[in-house]
Formats: sequence, structure tokens, C-alpha cells
Amino acid sequence: MNVTGTALEGLKRAESQLETAAARIARLPAAAEPAPEADSVSLSDELVQLIEAKNNFKANLKVLQTADEIQQHTLDILA
Repeated sequence: MNVTGTALEGLKRAESQLETAAARIARLPAAAEPAPEADSVSLSDELVQLIEAKNNFKANLKVLQTADEIQQHTLDILA
């Protein structure tokens, strides 16, 4: 099983999710008045997507870190 490849693929998906949400947020109208209900719901949804992307980044980075630690311990045992 290729743990590193799986984690890197997860990072790519998180990056894509982040870029998509950021692009949608950038397209929201900037108004001095309160936004219509549809825009605020959209913004809320996109912020949730940003938080999910951040959590996905953290989880996949932790997988990479753990895989690296396991490799280091294995080398220490075999050396």
C-alpha cells in the first residue's frame, strides 16, 4: 500500500477544493449593504468548504508525517 501516494492525492484534492471555494467567494458581489439571503448562504457554504479543505490538508500532512516517522523507525531498527 502506497501511503505517501494516497496522502499526496488527498493534498491535491484539498487544494482543488480550496481553489474552487476561493474562486466562488471571489465572484460574490461586494456591496456596502447587507447581501441578499442567497449570497449569504453561498458565502456560508463556501466558508464550510474552506474549513473542510483546511482539515483535509492537516489530515493528509499528518499521514505523511507518520509515514516518515515509521520509515525512520524501520531504518533505525534495521541499521
